[in-house]
Amino acid sequence: MFKKLVAIEPVSLISSAEEELKKFAEEVLMYEDVPVGEAEIVRRIGDADAVLLSYTSILTASILEQCPAVTYIGMCCSLYSPESANVDIRYAEAHGITVTGIRDYGDEGVVEYVVSELVRLLHGFGQKAWEGMPREITGLKVGIVGLGKSGGMIADAMKFFGAEVSYFARSEKSAATVKGYSFLALGELLEKNEVIFCCLNKNTVLLHKEEFVRLGNHKVLFNTGLSPAWDEAPFLQWLGQSDNLCFCDTVGALGGNHLLSHPRVRCMEVSTGRTRQAFDRLSEKVLANIRGYLNKL
Repeated sequence: MFKKLVAIEPVSLISSAEEELKKFAEEVLMYEDVPVGEAEIVRRIGDADAVLLSYTSILTASILEQCPAVTYIGMCCSLYSPESANVDIRYAEAHGITVTGIRDYGDEGVVEYVVSELVRLLHGFGQKAWEGMPREITGLKVGIVGLGKSGGMIADAMKFFGAEVSYFARSEKSAATVKGYSFLALGELLEKNEVIFCCLNKNTVLLHKEEFVRLGNHKVLFNTGLSPAWDEAPFLQWLGQSDNLCFCDTVGALGGNHLLSHPRVRCMEVSTGRTRQAFDRLSEKVLANIRGYLNKL
């Protein structure tokens, strides 16, 4: 059992999960607002040996140095790699601090979002149809950049509706081959397909000037990650050509508020993965991580 567990910001746990936390620590503190600045984060952690946080705050090495009692950090958000994490994983590893994160809890909502937006665009629901005449997804050439869990689910959804699916990833996936998805080099993928879905880890940038040249005109680009998958300058140049369009659910995925007014940007300004069901899955996984850690002590 922990001596003191602190959630330094809202972590989206359902009420029953918050009650469950009381079984894991002598004292539990749950903050309902996002801390502003390093000093406030350090103050909130204090002498706690366990910390929970979402994707909003960052636990740097400097902060962790000032909180020597911390032995466990539970990320109530995705953890894919040290480079994309909002916790200094390298520092934690070097100082015996266990960091756990979760994955695959909000992908269903993201898939529903991209299908909804694509159908509305192609058919002209509430807007001008992309090609003038309403069109189905059937026969649409779709490219997936990053075939992880969410990318794979989007690929499956597109296939269900009759799209021709290809993908780029670090390596060819045998399961994708069985489904009939073509593995292509990034440049070839961008040239061939009409609609591109970027499904990459946070802070992963693959689209630079050359890639946007290969992407060309009359294309639709979706970004479902937590940060832009592109360099901004060539992205804006591409967006200004022909009738190219970019869809994102959050401002973070787009790259900032200054891009919201662009006429070819469609941004929902809401995280489409944050659904009631996603919070249920998130809560279950966060609690499972804590139980797993405590059972090993």
